[in-house]
Amino acid sequence: MNSKLRDDLWVFKQAKKVTSLDKAIFLGLTLAGLLSMFNLMEWWFRKEHIENFPLFIILSLLFGYGVIRIALIWINYLRIKKPQEVPVPKKDLSVAVFTTSSPGEPLSMFENTLKALENLNYPHTTYLLDDTEDVAFKELAEKHGAVWLNLVNIPGAKAGKINEALKITKEEFILVLDPDHIVFPNFLDQTLGFFQDEKIGFVQVSQGYYNMFRSFTAQAAAEQTYTFYGPTQMALYGYGGAVAIGANCTFRRKALESIGGHATGLSEDLNTSIRIHSKGWESVYNPVIVSRGLVPEDFTSFCKQQLKWARGVFEMLFDEMPRAFKTLSFWQKLSYFSIGTYYLVGPMTAFFVFVPVLFFTTKISPASMDFTEFLVLGAPIVLIAILVYAHAQRFLCDTKTERGIHWRGMVLKYSCWPVFTYAFLLALINKKVPYIPTAKVAVKGFMSPFVKPLIIYCILFILMVVGVYVERRYYIPQSELILTAEKTWGMLGFALIAFLQFFGGLVAAYKSLYLKAENAWSRIVITKDKKIKVK
Repeated sequence: MNSKLRDDLWVFKQAKKVTSLDKAIFLGLTLAGLLSMFNLMEWWFRKEHIENFPLFIILSLLFGYGVIRIALIWINYLRIKKPQEVPVPKKDLSVAVFTTSSPGEPLSMFENTLKALENLNYPHTTYLLDDTEDVAFKELAEKHGAVWLNLVNIPGAKAGKINEALKITKEEFILVLDPDHIVFPNFLDQTLGFFQDEKIGFVQVSQGYYNMFRSFTAQAAAEQTYTFYGPTQMALYGYGGAVAIGANCTFRRKALESIGGHATGLSEDLNTSIRIHSKGWESVYNPVIVSRGLVPEDFTSFCKQQLKWARGVFEMLFDEMPRAFKTLSFWQKLSYFSIGTYYLVGPMTAFFVFVPVLFFTTKISPASMDFTEFLVLGAPIVLIAILVYAHAQRFLCDTKTERGIHWRGMVLKYSCWPVFTYAFLLALINKKVPYIPTAKVAVKGFMSPFVKPLIIYCILFILMVVGVYVERRYYIPQSELILTAEKTWGMLGFALIAFLQFFGGLVAAYKSLYLKAENAWSRIVITKDKKIKVK
């Protein structure tokens, strides 16, 4: 992955076209993968493998769900699709751009945001939805030809301000843009033409970044999004279920009005998306990069963002989806359910972490399986998953920047299991989380409380290794060593995987303590001839 800040980040990028051969490769790999999964699951559920029935049931449910999620990803790719062409927008469409400013967000960031919006090729009106009570934001908006709207004390956070702005504006199409994003001049050229089809409710484009070079956390945060904003959304589009992602989404006003305005809540984008689809509107996903924004640079800010997202996604799953279920298509139901359960990776990881700890402290194990057999049966699935992932990367929007192993993103995904588990527990008791904008610069010198479970586990792992060595070296007879070797080393290997991932999370958190705060946008220059350069 080439993630340094460079001029070519500000050049229009798009995913490659999908060919029949590409789909055939996905189909072949998927069929082979499903067959491998069937063989593994048939072996898994043999009666002789059950050691502790309640724990075996829990383990099997979680393991089975993980396998099904992988299968759904593969099946999703079978319908991967890119618009055959981008229609030229009709002239004289009325277009509004809504971007918001909130207390604590740096004024300097908005200089480039508003300047870039001023350079959009298609005629439009930019609105700054402001609740900072700082006159400097009004002055900056007017400097760049934007309409300043004073929206102080409007409930509903970002979505509340959008709905208030909808009441006092009339444009037929509305682009919702996060304030940290710098748009390319051709942004609207890549979205408005699709609205010639009267059934289209919103058009979503990809989301790119320009500060991922700043830290381990920033690179990991960006890596977690690349596949979703490329092949995954393209596949959802193929199934008629491309979702809105909060930023870079252009809405038809009538679609928003048909659902009573932009949905509020922590996952206001997903809630809005599912409501629009439930009303029969269709969506388009155009896999192009026509803007770049920011990702969290420090571990604490990343955890706060993930807590907000996880709690919001569970909100969509528990509250929105049941109401919309009847009117969604089968694939839309499946897609939203898959998205809504993504953050169950938190409690699932918590259980998988618990299993080896339980075994080494009590000798209780959910299952009694030949670990070698498990590896032999699981290896084809892992290999096919790697091949599918590699092929899917052909459809990333910016292969030069985004292609790679994405190991940092994987490390932080599993290191955030305490965050996701906490969000799940909050969802079960229906406790809300305040909507707080993600920090736009690194927050230095503060350690997230979600680091503590990672530290505890790493200490426990070291103690387990020492304990196993002492026990097997001095206390277990030679004959018993042979009988217990496979399960012992299998459990240790299982625990080692978690240890390495969590240790990576600790490294990210530690580095964040000493990360120099820097305004990433201060190095971006927008020229009068509509060029964006790095200084």
